[in-house]
Amino acid sequence: MKAYRQDFIAIATLVTGDPARLGVADITQDSMRTAFAAYARDHEAASIRRCWSTWNVLCTFLYTGEVLAANPMQLVGRPKLAKPLLKALPRTAVEALLETVAHDRGSQRQIDWAERDLALILTALLAGLRADELRQADIGDIRTTDDGAAVVHVKGKGGKDRSVPVEAELLAIVAVYLDSRAIRFPAATRRNADVASSPLSRWPAPSPLFVGRDGERITRGTLQSRIKRAFKRAGPEAQPVPGALLHGLRHTYATELAGSDVSVYTLMKLLGHESMTTSQRYVTAAGSETRSAAARNPLYALVPNTDLAQDAP
Repeated sequence: MKAYRQDFIAIATLVTGDPARLGVADITQDSMRTAFAAYARDHEAASIRRCWSTWNVLCTFLYTGEVLAANPMQLVGRPKLAKPLLKALPRTAVEALLETVAHDRGSQRQIDWAERDLALILTALLAGLRADELRQADIGDIRTTDDGAAVVHVKGKGGKDRSVPVEAELLAIVAVYLDSRAIRFPAATRRNADVASSPLSRWPAPSPLFVGRDGERITRGTLQSRIKRAFKRAGPEAQPVPGALLHGLRHTYATELAGSDVSVYTLMKLLGHESMTTSQRYVTAAGSETRSAAARNPLYALVPNTDLAQDAP
């Protein structure tokens, strides 16, 4: 109540010089706009919006009671609050998270699957996929290139598809995961597949890329719980981004690229944003082409060696 009282007094003082002298006739469109313009000069956006709401409630009450002919606040502008950026994970947190998951191989718990969880986390970190995009990804969406890298066809938000380049290091992690999956679900693989040419060829193209322990497409609940467990086991060095468990990995991807001299346009294409305005929040410098930009992601240096990923105790 104290803050609302202060809001009333501040504007009333600007209108009449003395709040006690304020009358209904003083509350006009021009007086409100002039007073709020003066108030805005030395107040933050959040304070201005709260003050506006205080006076809007008062004027609405007076208008409803037919004391005012109209509510002047509808013609008084309010500043937009800047949409806060999520905090990216520091390198130490990413390292702790990946090491924890990689060393979970060999767990006797039926629900544990280190190879899949590592592939999930790294795909979010190195391709910037959203939770639903990870869930909806199919094996056929990964298209390898002649140099050992690949392009992931992403079924994006709002039906807006995009292509995200990924490097051989991530493909190697995915291959280890798919090998472990073939052991768990041999009946789901294709017969006479040329596994030597690509581990992806072992699976039908429409097969989900990430599955649960039942072999079916991974659910949102399983996805969230596995990421949450990984953070919890990684300890205090790997605290998730508050309020953005999985999306914090995507934000880390964007932040790392933004710090690697990537253009706003390129980042928009990689993230699947509808406009460059959203992407502008991540990057201020101009950059280069999509493939080379994605390849410069510093997080690739943290990808475990695939031999270590397989042999971790």
